[in-house]
Amino acid sequence: MMEKLKPSKISFAVFWVLLFVTCCQPVQAKVKMPSLFADGMVLQRDAEIPVWGWASPGEELSVFFHERMYRTQADSAGNWKILMQQEKAGGPFSMDVQGESSRHVIDDIYVGDVWLCSGQSNMEFWMDRIKSKYADEIANSENPNIRQFKVEKDYDFQSPHTDVNSEGWKKATPSNVFGFSAVAWFFAKSLYEKYEVPIGLILSSWGGTPVEAWMSRDALADFPSHLATAEKWMDDSLLSETIRKDQQVRDRWYAESVEKDQGLADKNLPWYSQQVEFKNWTKQNFPGYWEKADEDFSGVIWLKKEFELSTDQSSQSAFLSLGCIVGINECYLNGVKIGTTYGHYVPSEYQVPQGLLQAGRNIITLRITDNGRRGGLIPDKPYYMAIDGDTLTMAGEWLEKIGTSLPSLAWGTDFSDVPTGLYNAMIAPLLPYRIKGTIWYQGESNSGNAEEYRTTFPTMIQDWRKKWGQGDFPFLFVQLASYLATKDQPEQSNWAELREAQAMTLALPNTGMACAIDIGEWNDVHPKNKKDVGKRLALAAQKVAYGETELVASGPQFQSMEIKGKRVLLNFNLFGSQLVCSGKELNGFAIAGKDGQFKRAKAEIKGSQVVVWNDEIKNPVAVRYAWADNPDTANLFNPEGLPAIPFRTDK
Repeated sequence: MMEKLKPSKISFAVFWVLLFVTCCQPVQAKVKMPSLFADGMVLQRDAEIPVWGWASPGEELSVFFHERMYRTQADSAGNWKILMQQEKAGGPFSMDVQGESSRHVIDDIYVGDVWLCSGQSNMEFWMDRIKSKYADEIANSENPNIRQFKVEKDYDFQSPHTDVNSEGWKKATPSNVFGFSAVAWFFAKSLYEKYEVPIGLILSSWGGTPVEAWMSRDALADFPSHLATAEKWMDDSLLSETIRKDQQVRDRWYAESVEKDQGLADKNLPWYSQQVEFKNWTKQNFPGYWEKADEDFSGVIWLKKEFELSTDQSSQSAFLSLGCIVGINECYLNGVKIGTTYGHYVPSEYQVPQGLLQAGRNIITLRITDNGRRGGLIPDKPYYMAIDGDTLTMAGEWLEKIGTSLPSLAWGTDFSDVPTGLYNAMIAPLLPYRIKGTIWYQGESNSGNAEEYRTTFPTMIQDWRKKWGQGDFPFLFVQLASYLATKDQPEQSNWAELREAQAMTLALPNTGMACAIDIGEWNDVHPKNKKDVGKRLALAAQKVAYGETELVASGPQFQSMEIKGKRVLLNFNLFGSQLVCSGKELNGFAIAGKDGQFKRAKAEIKGSQVVVWNDEIKNPVAVRYAWADNPDTANLFNPEGLPAIPFRTDK
């Protein structure tokens, strides 16, 4: 049962008498609490604090926190819950939960602001993946007032869980921060620097997942196709059999990739050996994609790169960066394996042990297992070896040879994508926990159906708010960054439409959006600049969650347009003192006449307006800005350095 009781202040002497009496009661089930209630936890300040758990049916319990005692009794199912009174920011505190036969003590508790951090891979993206870019920030990350609780990945299509799996709360330290969400870390760091209040981050995220996987069954009621998919996988026998068969297919494919690999056939002379002859190997320049294998290739490809070192260079330790490589790459240097990297979204970076390099000829060998994506070494990534201040490029001529070709791997069902599965396992157990708000980075996996996202995303937000029972708590999200190759002419863009759906969600109360259109990477769906993303989310938080209503927290947002002859005058909610261009001339605009065919346009800032035109279009009807997968030339900003939000005037 849940009781909202007026706590009583008691002395420590009285508390220990009660503890002694309680410990003398007959043995019953141990008091248990959710994994969130663990050493190092952060509780939400300035609000009633729910505390809950499980015990024997009817068991009486006491909760002692900050010199106050709360009492309750477990219901007939063994569930119990109390509401502790509001607390100011501070700590460290301890919580002592006492049942009739057992005790649960939690230490090092801080009271501050708790933020749920959710979405897909750009939220999950951990600091370790950008340790080279943010080496100084990591080295200076020690802050016991910032803590992260990471929810382990899980799904369930039957019913909501009551708890999550986790390694518990981790303080921000130079070693722990490698496992922090990069966006969440920079967000928390900015807020702490501003308010000096402890920040708790609950990271519940899974890469590559669509919004419907994070929606409750109730929220799916208006989306019958998603609801039907969720109900299909409620069949346990179908689920378990599908998982078993899919795993068999994967296991067999990877087994064959080893068994049939000619590069491993000769145990005495594998292709990573320095003694391998290169006569039948093909020369190819990298970075780039496979030359001898078409886009449907899958199997194993070997690459070799020779380079020369001086005697002084060979005596040093070194750092090797091989950009991003599609598939699984095993890296050998002079016949010795120095590491393995899984997936083309993870930088292939290796520390070379001292003594492994040689004066004169050295050889890097890569064994790359590609299960069917377009394979290769992704262009415009860093390929080099750093040795004692010198940098040797690893771009250029490599030698290539196919170890084996296999049919493309059929992956089967990705259950992390199935509607409501992640909500049940990774969100529902968190619902009783008091939070300040949510930061969200997701949308890439829904870019193929942006129109539906206009309703699924706000529906999810509203449903979470309803189920949390905290009213319209702040919900802040990141608009998708630029991605994919640039185009010469304006055209339809799924990514632009998804960004539009995100911007439309700002119609919900207490929402904020961090625009990231200027910090994407054409060849990586995970842009490395997570610092600016976190800081922009923190700006949105300052305005939406912390009441700084006059703060400039967004770039210019389109408001209205006027057509005057051949020119279109655009009006903006400035979100700053003025409009500015970050380059020599304003770019990123397109204009269309009555035929609806958009052409690139000229534009210039005139006071608080932008004037757009194309001399070939005499009767313009619509304008678009940054309307592309990757509008890399778009450069309308405000003086605070925040980019204008992409838009279109047509629908």
